[in-house]
Amino acid sequence: MSNKLLIFLLFFSTSAFSQNSKFVNVFIGTDGTGHTFPGPSMPFGMVQPGPDNRDFGWNYTSGYQYKDTLLLGFSQTRFNGTGINEMGDVLLLPINPKKEKLKHAYFKETEIGKVGYYALTKKDDVKVELTCTERVAFHQYTFPEKEAQVLVDLQHGLRFVFDENNPKGLVIESDVKIENNTTISGYCSTQNWVNRKYFFTVTFNQPFVKSTLLDKKENEKAPKYLLDFLLSKNRQLKIKIALSSVSVAGAKLNMQTEIQHWNFQKVYQNNLKAWENYLSRITIEATQKQKEIFYTSLYHLFLQPSNIADVDGKYRGVDDKIAVAPNKEYYSTLSNWDIYRGVFPLMQIIAPEKIDGIIQTMLIHHKVKGFLPIWTAWGQDNYCMIGNHAIPMILSAYQNGFTGFDANEALNAIFETSTWSHINSDWELYNQYGYYPFDKLDNEAVSRTLESGYDDWCVAEMARKLNQNEIADTFAKRANYYQNIYDIESTFFRGKDTQGNWRTPFNPLVATSPLNNPGDYTEANAWQYFWTPAQHDVNGIIKLLNGKENFTKKLHEFFTTTSENPNKFLGQEAMIGQYAHGNEPSHHIIYLYAYSNEPKTGQKYMHQVINEFHDNTPDGMIGNDDCGQMSAWYILSTLGFYPVNPANGKFVLGSPQVQKATLHLPKNKSFTIEAKNFSEQNIYNEIRYLNGNKINKPYITYQDVMLGGNLTFEMTH
Repeated sequence: MSNKLLIFLLFFSTSAFSQNSKFVNVFIGTDGTGHTFPGPSMPFGMVQPGPDNRDFGWNYTSGYQYKDTLLLGFSQTRFNGTGINEMGDVLLLPINPKKEKLKHAYFKETEIGKVGYYALTKKDDVKVELTCTERVAFHQYTFPEKEAQVLVDLQHGLRFVFDENNPKGLVIESDVKIENNTTISGYCSTQNWVNRKYFFTVTFNQPFVKSTLLDKKENEKAPKYLLDFLLSKNRQLKIKIALSSVSVAGAKLNMQTEIQHWNFQKVYQNNLKAWENYLSRITIEATQKQKEIFYTSLYHLFLQPSNIADVDGKYRGVDDKIAVAPNKEYYSTLSNWDIYRGVFPLMQIIAPEKIDGIIQTMLIHHKVKGFLPIWTAWGQDNYCMIGNHAIPMILSAYQNGFTGFDANEALNAIFETSTWSHINSDWELYNQYGYYPFDKLDNEAVSRTLESGYDDWCVAEMARKLNQNEIADTFAKRANYYQNIYDIESTFFRGKDTQGNWRTPFNPLVATSPLNNPGDYTEANAWQYFWTPAQHDVNGIIKLLNGKENFTKKLHEFFTTTSENPNKFLGQEAMIGQYAHGNEPSHHIIYLYAYSNEPKTGQKYMHQVINEFHDNTPDGMIGNDDCGQMSAWYILSTLGFYPVNPANGKFVLGSPQVQKATLHLPKNKSFTIEAKNFSEQNIYNEIRYLNGNKINKPYITYQDVMLGGNLTFEMTH
């Protein structure tokens, strides 16, 4: 038995003692900017079948919007909570041929979404039910009569930009075959956020009696079929759709291995059982509403990254070559700029069996490309966002004792990533000036400097741990480059040119973003990026401000200075002053109050964010979930701590939002968090105990948690 399997089995392994799935509301975040989806998936699964209301536009990055009741069909893959559209492979749409005009609408009141299951009834009276395994989607359609049709659209995809005359975002090449009257298989190559290939096989439990190849529009490269069926007495049609990044044979093997039958209910129950295992890893004592938000957040956390290796371990790498993954794990949907902050530290506590595989995936990617992955989709890098935040993830895993990867190889990977220039990282320019000058890099220059400085601290720390002191000294110096762009007069980090001149005019309230309003900051403004170096150097920021009193004052100003007409497309969403909870660069700032003269003020704002910006409604997530980062913040903050520095193994103490929570850990250990005298009035704390001993530091460590024990907060008003 492998170590990973042993770890897995040492967690709660059945749903006999937990039905936390009943608290999951899959519609949270589907209305507005959460960009989540209600269809089924498996934890870390390859497929996510679900409804597509529309195939383009920022509001439809998952293909779905809660208030929309028009329907393109049901595709098999999508991302959770992203800001850009991708996937949407192999679209199917069941049609009642006698009510063909109603084929694209459904009754909202018939829509059901829960863990492992999704259903609706279309206005043409066709009932649709969906479930899945890790690599195979399972559809069940119930028709009003024996005559039935299914549209199979292989040109479909979710794309960020819609342009009928531009093939970008469409299938650019395909090879599809109708093998017989129950099976269609093939391959498609797509261009969108990434260029990628997927292979599939679609199998029906009843034969189609006719197939019609529909006319293609200009630039369309993949077929669309209209299939006619004469169904048996129960008028039920079942379809299995398996995917692979490798080959049609790989897709078929996935199907043969994961679903050898046509029992829809059995697939659903197995899906639910897998989810109960993960959802049972934290138990909270809370109100129904809190449980719904909490366990939905936990559900969203575990949707990704996706293991895109086939059941035999084969995967298609970033070089388009086929390889076999260690332990049959190769992870994608790695939104590193988002998930390094809260998702990855939390997963090390409640899904430790996944960590080594994620790090191994990153190191394999580095071997091929020469630098670590930035943001991968279906195994291909889209280079989205700035920095190289696989680096803190690797340091975090090593710091916390994970040993399923070679530490020296990992150091080499983070060193090369930080010294060999590549997209969004010009190390020659960075080293020449000690910052990114805006006249040489006229977009995101300040944000790139600050985020690279954090990565540099991580390289130095990893090198120091492995006794590579020369590397450590070099990168420790680079980690202080942020000081080179600090303007004493304005007390902000500002754009500076090659001559040392500040960019003018300068307004710290003006947010910039490469897509909407280019400037020196990434989906944020100078106020929000001021606190980025505090991830690794709180004391350095306090020193720049000439002491803790000014540090506290600056935090107060941050949370009370308002902007006129904040723009969500520039990261200005869910605002408290300049704190933008809807976007990741702000997420750690609220916890910096722990290092100020007034930690209680931070606890007040934590309570406000939890209660005002998170709800158990479809519009209950303000800001993209971004592959679980918004959810991770909620989970950690509900428990009462958060990693200001996600790579140093420390969790800064805040204020728990429930009376009691228990983390169920490997080896039958548990870590219990108790908020004594917690109430709507008693939301503050100054005195904390770890295993009965008073805590004199503003943090606990990863090892404190994993050893098991008790964390107690004395709550006051």
